[in-house]
Amino acid sequence: MKIKKSYLTIGIIVLLLIVGWLFVRFVIGGDEDSWIKDEKGIWIKHGNPAEIPNYVLKQQNVINCAIGKFNEVAEEVNSQCLGTCEDYAVDIVHVPRTSEDDLIENQCDAYRNEQVNHFIELDKNGEIVRIL
Repeated sequence: MKIKKSYLTIGIIVLLLIVGWLFVRFVIGGDEDSWIKDEKGIWIKHGNPAEIPNYVLKQQNVINCAIGKFNEVAEEVNSQCLGTCEDYAVDIVHVPRTSEDDLIENQCDAYRNEQVNHFIELDKNGEIVRIL
């Protein structure tokens, strides 16, 4: 009788460990197939998501627009502001950022005047610095 009880106890403990691991993995661990933002604010694939959400498609379109605006003036990037793409201002900043980049007069008018709510910062080579 004692042997059956210890097998039952071991079985219950193993079952609880498996259930606990599954809970941590799938409930607390989150979805492995999703979209996450990297350190620059760009949505990137995490795992193998089944579809691309609208907010990711919108950001991809805005990024393409911003890079297009940069390419239009690539030879003469003297301006801090390249214009707007949808609800984003496109700004040129230093890398690493300097205090000059944070001055209000160096931000795009559309962002300062709240005509757009977000911005994309590019460096002098047209690489994305950050998206907010």
